[in-house]
Amino acid sequence: MISKPKSIVIVGSAHPLRGGLANYNERLARAYQEQGNEVKIFTFSLQYPNFLFPGKTQYSDESKPDDLDIEVSLNSVNPISWIALGRKIKKIAPDLLIIKFWIPFMGPCLGTVARIAKRNRKTKVITIIDNIIPHEKRLGDRILANYFVGGVDGFISMSQSVLDDLKTFDQKKPKIFTPHPVYDNFGQPVDKLFALRKLELNPQHKYILFFGFIRDYKGLDLLLRAMADQRIKDLDLKLIIAGEFYTDAKPYYEIIEKYQLENQLVLATDFIPDSKVGDYFNAVDMVVQPYKEATQSGVTQIAYHFEKPMLVTNVGGLPEIVPHLKTGYVVDVDPMKIADAIMDFYDNNRELEMIENCRQEKTKYSWETMLSKIEEVSNGVKK
Repeated sequence: MISKPKSIVIVGSAHPLRGGLANYNERLARAYQEQGNEVKIFTFSLQYPNFLFPGKTQYSDESKPDDLDIEVSLNSVNPISWIALGRKIKKIAPDLLIIKFWIPFMGPCLGTVARIAKRNRKTKVITIIDNIIPHEKRLGDRILANYFVGGVDGFISMSQSVLDDLKTFDQKKPKIFTPHPVYDNFGQPVDKLFALRKLELNPQHKYILFFGFIRDYKGLDLLLRAMADQRIKDLDLKLIIAGEFYTDAKPYYEIIEKYQLENQLVLATDFIPDSKVGDYFNAVDMVVQPYKEATQSGVTQIAYHFEKPMLVTNVGGLPEIVPHLKTGYVVDVDPMKIADAIMDFYDNNRELEMIENCRQEKTKYSWETMLSKIEEVSNGVKK
């Protein structure tokens, strides 16, 4: 528990924007509100210029949440809006300004807001960092990220690897690692058959899930090659691919055609709205994240909420969250190793045991813990 009610401002993605960042900030706001705090979110009027956004749309078609105070006001490429929002937050003078940081492109915008806001000598600026060095690197990343780091008072990292990266930018300010909390905002675990009926899928088959935006570093190509293993073909197993392509889809369809995987796949390659997320997780036996590189992932924390075993690769912070042969598998970045783990899961009937382990393990990843870690970092900030 935090010590006493506070005034909290969160700057970052939120409705009408869609996706994991918006989900995180909104869930964080609710966690603070549940403890009696006053919370306001300032989100983007423009998050990415269209030429930088790989998907079909940045915006949600779902209703604005009634329980959150969200103001659309920040343009990521307009310095006038950065200054205006910084001044507004400076005047509001919240106890905490919390900024979710995930890509160096946002460094100038969010770093400027932070610098101006804390000139009131009251507000402490804490950032929750997904990545400080991005998966898909661009020229100037380090300069932009360093500017952001300079405007922040304290840091929360959700993986040890990001905390290690962060220490190459700053050695003095308070910083701590605490895992991504469970995403419990997509509905509740329900019977698998009920979810399969909602998705109009044949319950006679077995199903595993690849979920989320499809980017090259997430290794869907490795999983497709694993699905081509003759042992997998003999399982009557189908892979649900649920998520929008954020990269060229052609190479993936070439793999599908080469290995004649069409009948082994359920392709739901559009954006999955929040209201449908639970259906996909509830319908499957296991969630597979065959990433080629990673820091942490919200997908594992959705899987934990729905008490689904996971198969992850041994990269970044994923092994920190998924104990091998307890709540799932940690394997090398290799199609054969992925196929071996899938076969072990079914050959040895691991599902029920792993579900029970997930039920116990997920208690470690509460939003109350996240808030207490933010409080700990905030208490270490000298104003």
